[in-house]
Amino acid sequence: MSKAARNQSRPAKAGRSARTFDFGSYLRTETVGGMVLLAATAVALLLANSPAAGLYHAIRDFEIGPAALHLDLSIGDWAKDGLLAIFFFVAGLELKRELVVGELSNIKSALLPVIAAIGGMIVPAVLAFSIGHGTPGAHAAWAIPVATDIAFALGVLSLTGSWMPTAARVFLLSLAVVDDLGAIVVIAVLFTGGLSALALLAAVVLCVAYWYLQRKRITTPWLYVPLAVATWIAVHTSGIHATIAGVVLGLLTRVKRDPHEQASPAMRLEQRLQPWSAGLIVPVFAFFAAGVPVNGEALAAIGADRVAIAVIIGLVVGKLIGIFGSSFLAVKLGIGAKPDSVQWRDMAALAMLGGVGFTVSLLIADLSLAGAAAERAKAAVLIASGIASLLAATVLLRRGRKLKNGNGTDDA
Repeated sequence: MSKAARNQSRPAKAGRSARTFDFGSYLRTETVGGMVLLAATAVALLLANSPAAGLYHAIRDFEIGPAALHLDLSIGDWAKDGLLAIFFFVAGLELKRELVVGELSNIKSALLPVIAAIGGMIVPAVLAFSIGHGTPGAHAAWAIPVATDIAFALGVLSLTGSWMPTAARVFLLSLAVVDDLGAIVVIAVLFTGGLSALALLAAVVLCVAYWYLQRKRITTPWLYVPLAVATWIAVHTSGIHATIAGVVLGLLTRVKRDPHEQASPAMRLEQRLQPWSAGLIVPVFAFFAAGVPVNGEALAAIGADRVAIAVIIGLVVGKLIGIFGSSFLAVKLGIGAKPDSVQWRDMAALAMLGGVGFTVSLLIADLSLAGAAAERAKAAVLIASGIASLLAATVLLRRGRKLKNGNGTDDA
């Protein structure tokens, strides 16, 4: 079930009219989240390619924070390392819920999107590595096209494929969640340098304390907020990318509701933080990450950059082949089961949406490359995500029109 459907299935709070506008619920819909993200990206691109580019870069590169804690980071880094940790915390909450009580709790029903996600990571990575091999930075840049952006992909699906059955949305959501988990592992393995054992030990102790408080049913934010901030600082100081703190704490949060509770801690936190994540955190990150030059000179440079080409082909072609191919093989071999309501042409459209790499791909581009190479790689991510979105939207809209006219056929 999609987030929007789950939200709609919940009863309204007592004393609140069903007609009262709830901005949080509004932002929880995938459509709005994708639109806000797209708007932030468009504004960043306009500023970075306008006379105001100098001001944009000055704001992005302005450093702020306590130097004594090695936290004198640029505003762009705060968005990448700090705000995005909250996004990953929400993703961790969602993943934990799906693993324990959701679609991924049943091994058989979870196997197909997991296999699809693995195929959708391996094929783009192999393609990107093969194309970019021998180019400076390619040793780590192959990881850029492994991720699928949850908000953007589901936003495109909501805008152009509202007729799709719930099973299709669940498949894409599960695939994107597993995909992002794989990307988090890649970030932890590839982009951890100068590891501080003492800081890492402190992070582990803090995580154990968080788990213990959850186990003891402590709910006060006066303990959890300082504990989460301290965990983030410890992980950042340890040399591991700080966003890992978010997903770990999310996975340690309790998702099963006690008899006296109206909702579990994970559900309460997801409901409170998801609107902030969709409406502020991810758009702010996109605003500072997506401001890259896209003029004729920049596009020519991308065309001559094998790493940038590898990113585009990895996302647009690799994701389609990896997701659809692995799904097809899994079903034909009897390992996974395709939902009866989802046809193979619909699976192809969902595989195309897997090429929307946006948030995590931009993060990996920032981590794996530097300077002009990083700018070209991020521009390649934007171009590839746009191509994948347009291809998927075209297929979905044409399919929707055929179904509306009664010309759809069942090829399942």
